[in-house]
Amino acid sequence: MHEFYKKALVGCFGLIAACVVLGYICIRQSYFQVSLLPAADSPLAWKGEQSWDTRPGGKATMHLYEAAQRLRFDFRIAKTDEGFAGAELGFKDAKGQPVHLDLSRYSSISLLVKCSPANTLVLSIPTFVGRRSDQQEFLGYRSPLSYFSCDENESRVELDLTRLETPQWWYILKQQALSEHAYKLDKVPKIAIGSTPQSPREVSLEVEIRELNLKGRDRRYLVLFGVLLIVVWSGFGVWFFRQHAQAVIGDVKVKLQKDMPFVAYQQLSLEPHRDKEKTSILQFIASHYAEAELDLDRVVEETGVNRNKVYEILKTEFGYTFSGYLNKLRLTEAARLLAEKDTATVAEIAYLVGYANVSYFNKLFKEEYGCTPKAFRSACPVAEV
Repeated sequence: MHEFYKKALVGCFGLIAACVVLGYICIRQSYFQVSLLPAADSPLAWKGEQSWDTRPGGKATMHLYEAAQRLRFDFRIAKTDEGFAGAELGFKDAKGQPVHLDLSRYSSISLLVKCSPANTLVLSIPTFVGRRSDQQEFLGYRSPLSYFSCDENESRVELDLTRLETPQWWYILKQQALSEHAYKLDKVPKIAIGSTPQSPREVSLEVEIRELNLKGRDRRYLVLFGVLLIVVWSGFGVWFFRQHAQAVIGDVKVKLQKDMPFVAYQQLSLEPHRDKEKTSILQFIASHYAEAELDLDRVVEETGVNRNKVYEILKTEFGYTFSGYLNKLRLTEAARLLAEKDTATVAEIAYLVGYANVSYFNKLFKEEYGCTPKAFRSACPVAEV
């Protein structure tokens, strides 16, 4: 059994290590991202545009610089101006025509940004809303947004796309209840970044964005990992119980071979012994072991051999105390009866070999053979007791 448990322990640790590595790989694979900036790395075609407020006749002035590695724009808003100045990344198809993209699989957006001077900006993602929107008029698009701050030191900003806020003016414009805050980013024409009411006025402001990434989770890898865990550990469990049964059977064989001298206790009364005291002790115990009330005092009384001599004989001959030797005889006989008497219950066999307490018998039997009497009986045909 020791070798089996050693092998099982090694296998368990090996599986744990493999599961940790596999889990790490699956978790890493479950995260994915799409780069919009730098433009050369982006699988999504887009074109930088000025916001509609900054076009000719708009309420703010700005200039947009486009480059392969970064997006930079500067703007200036008058003191009394409530307009919006910013840049828009308008999505295009292969022919350069405006297109709506499904961004619902992404959960966050990350950007490297710096502003001069310090500023509070907004990122908004207009999305088409069925009958409430007109594809020719972006004002009717729902525009969930989030605010962030930046300064002269480039910093990374990450915004949760699942918790954007819809501006109140849109609810009023569309006569929609403020409680209807759920939205879907499944038809997005552009991403806009620009000024807020807290942006400085009458000052030339510059914004530079060097990285812009959409991030998401593909939970199918986590599901796959969970399924693999179930399959692998279920397989290990099946292997463990089958091999454990085989190990128990092997262990039983070894124990039964060692116990053969005790199985032959019936011959003790027939075999002559030079030592009359030893003969009388072994014969008496062999004849009366099945009596529940048998104890050392009775052996001493019936054989006329003193306690110390009984102890010495049993210790020298078998290496047991009186109680250890008696239990060994009883348990060995119980093992034989379990193998031979299929119809006898465990309780009946316990009584037959001298145990009045079945629970105590089960405890001693398991300590001796490493399994319960019922499990031993199942292994007996294979063990060839």
